[in-house]
Amino acid sequence: MSKKLIIVGGGPGGYVAAIRAAQLGAEVHLIEKKNVGGVCLNVGCIPTKALLHVAESYQAVLEGKSIGITVDNVKLDWQTVLNYKKKVVDRLVKGVEGLLKANRVSVHRGHAVLQGPDRVEINGKKLSADSIVLAVGSEPARLYFPGSNLPGVIDSTAALSLEYIPESMIILGGGVIGVEFAVMYSNFGCKVTIVEMLPGILAGVDSEIVEQFHTELTRKGITVLTGARLTEVMQAGSKLSAHIEISGKKLETITAEKILVAVGRKPRTKEMGLEETGITVEHGRVVVDKLFRTSVSSIYAIGDCSSNMMLAHVASAQGIAAVEHALGHKPSYFGNIIPACIYTSPEIASVGVTEEQARAKGIECKTGVFQLSGNAKAIIESKGCGMIKIVVGSKYGEIIGVHIYGPRATDLIAEAALAMRLEATVDELISTIHAHPTVGEAMPEAALAVDGLAIHWPPGMNK
Repeated sequence: MSKKLIIVGGGPGGYVAAIRAAQLGAEVHLIEKKNVGGVCLNVGCIPTKALLHVAESYQAVLEGKSIGITVDNVKLDWQTVLNYKKKVVDRLVKGVEGLLKANRVSVHRGHAVLQGPDRVEINGKKLSADSIVLAVGSEPARLYFPGSNLPGVIDSTAALSLEYIPESMIILGGGVIGVEFAVMYSNFGCKVTIVEMLPGILAGVDSEIVEQFHTELTRKGITVLTGARLTEVMQAGSKLSAHIEISGKKLETITAEKILVAVGRKPRTKEMGLEETGITVEHGRVVVDKLFRTSVSSIYAIGDCSSNMMLAHVASAQGIAAVEHALGHKPSYFGNIIPACIYTSPEIASVGVTEEQARAKGIECKTGVFQLSGNAKAIIESKGCGMIKIVVGSKYGEIIGVHIYGPRATDLIAEAALAMRLEATVDELISTIHAHPTVGEAMPEAALAVDGLAIHWPPGMNK
């Protein structure tokens, strides 16, 4: 007799877990309040990347004159842009629905509330199962300040469906979400100001990459205020006036049409009956063990509602691991090798530890840096902007971190993740022949730079 699983949440964690459980022979019931695909597919990763693609294409046309492409009267049809984004999302949502149907997953629409270790109520109906997987995701974190409820103060979801491109925008938060929207709207012609409370943007990203990226933001005309705090927003005619302090000193008031609050996300765990069922929740996040079991052993939690890394691919991998364990299999999950991507222009991607993190942990390491101004394909695609940095253990030369800033970074990082998964050394990366001309051939150059031996960079300047 097959086991029965209930999965609450149809995002990239939930629907992937549902399909994997069905492959393993389980009877699977998936509960989703809105559209399958979750935040990522409907109001997150995918629509954001669709708009970023349009913004980058639009900017490429505007700058085409420098490479011999002259286009007169370039215009942006915003409604068509929004329609394009919707078509991409709709196509992928239908694709996920088709996959669930093909795998005989029963989909239930509505809000789920736990009724015990093996039961869930949805729309007044009770479902029981051998195991339950919570994949309920997250929502934008809110900031409360004077004026935070004014109509022009928006979150990332609203920023994906504005009626028009604003002339100016203040973005609160210089993290991944903030910088992606900053680059997007700047490429669309909006005047953007980033306000970040920390000393620098993109906390946790390699400091050398952040320095280069900050310079590129400035070149694009984006103003970046760090160590800054918004204290109040007031209506100023059709615009908003923001009062900002830097290191406790009041700055001149900045006006903008929109203020985007992009200070991260928080787990969506309220009104689900978690505490009543005996599930431990700390600071809004479900507590799980290494197998993603909650304090109630028959109930698992994956993705944004329980993980410190709120990434779609993390949720998917955890979902697979959770249902494999629930169904009696031995899961494989390598939580120390998780690539992270930032879809700016150029892109940023990383896996493993940064140099700063390694040294803070007392790990003896060496680094190799190769500037992409020495790579032909990067020069062609992005004027040579960017770099690749490899962090390796000093004793054995094992790769413990790779950090990329440049064109195709979000694709190249997969090679680095695989190298770390296979416990590759820098010598093995060097001896792997890479195709020319590609941005990827800068990977072995960065590996060679660990010992100051990069081929396409002057001697003595490799470090």
